Amino acid sequence: QVQLVESGGGLVQPGGSLRLSCVASGTFFSIYAMAWYRQGPGNQREWVAGISSSGSTNYADSVKGRFTISRANAKNTVYLQMNSLKPEDTAVYYCKQERSGRTYWGQGTQVTVSS
Repeated sequence: QVQLVESGGGLVQPGGSLRLSCVASGTFFSIYAMAWYRQGPGNQREWVAGISSSGSTNYADSVKGRFTISRANAKNTVYLQMNSLKPEDTAVYYCKQERSGRTYWGQGTQVTVSS
């Protein structure tokens, strides 16, 4: 069983920054791709960014150039650095891991961008 625990959300003004963290339990963290998703008010959950086991990254067009995903395998942690935040980035942010045919989600962390 894998548990994912996100942290780092909060209230930030437009143009501000936040760094989200997601700590994963379980072994062999380094061999699994990780991803961040978000779900805004009244919206479906959407993919934000992904990072492979080798460190290759991909981003949704809406966050490209503003968000950076990274991982620290020694800490079983994936990060999402969010800069130049906009009100439309307001959402609950979730991390996801797929392992042995199963999908694991964290409980989410709220990010609110407002003046």
